Amino acid sequence: MPLITSEVQAIIDELRDLKKIEAITSMQPLKGTTDGLVFLLEDINQARYILKFDDPESMGLVSSFLTTYEDASLLPRLLYADDGNHYMLYTFQEGTTHVNRGTKKAWLSLLVKEQLNKYEPYTGDEQWGRFQWPRESWLEFNEISYEQCKANIADVLPEEDHRFVKELIPKLYGNAQLDERYLLHGDTGIHNFVFRDNRLVGVIDPSPMAGPILYDFCYAFCSSSDDINEDTLFTAHALLERGGVEHAQLVEEVAFQLYCRIGICLRHHPDDLPGYLTAWSDWKKVLAKQIR
Repeated sequence: MPLITSEVQAIIDELRDLKKIEAITSMQPLKGTTDGLVFLLEDINQARYILKFDDPESMGLVSSFLTTYEDASLLPRLLYADDGNHYMLYTFQEGTTHVNRGTKKAWLSLLVKEQLNKYEPYTGDEQWGRFQWPRESWLEFNEISYEQCKANIADVLPEEDHRFVKELIPKLYGNAQLDERYLLHGDTGIHNFVFRDNRLVGVIDPSPMAGPILYDFCYAFCSSSDDINEDTLFTAHALLERGGVEHAQLVEEVAFQLYCRIGICLRHHPDDLPGYLTAWSDWKKVLAKQIR
């Protein structure tokens, strides 16, 4: 049940008493991709903040992620989280998503330097993937991802493409070692990137998980259908300080992630399908060139 304004105001008053914010002059509810309740606050000094409410498990994970990477300039700065993880306050990142973003080569390279290269190993329980639905291995995580995406894609792609991607899974993920697990953002998509003046300035809405750094990298690369090309990919990948792979494996990693992106697209953004089908066709040519 949504919080009524008086309850939100009481929390704002508490945050002011704690000296986390100044007097608030405006409060605007926001619509976003998250399930929780989100408000944009502005204080008397025109500083802006996000006040977010969600289930305690999700909030606890996000709080831990932002605390771990408090020095990552692209991430919002966590200012306060209540003891029960019912709400949190963090800085607002001014800009727009999707549009006026410049080239993928530029923003992906910046993402690598300012965020992915700051990732730290995950040393918690021996699990992989999303913390709400832990998997015993990275192989299992990707096998399940494949099955879910295949159900969405169905006959949009020919059976030979489904079979090819399925055969990639044990090849790519069958030998993952525990020391390759890092604490990842988990949703490094174009919808969660904030741009200003054609430059990446923020990354929002983490969905923390444990896995290889390459997951967040390839997820970002495939999160829009433009510039799915080798130059963009290899230029940004060369900047990774940890978690990089040989070019041949990277091309196959992208094929798997692009396949998964088509499945996500069909479920959530069907209007984007033509662009992704073109990107898939073009990437198959890259794969074929690699095989020759």
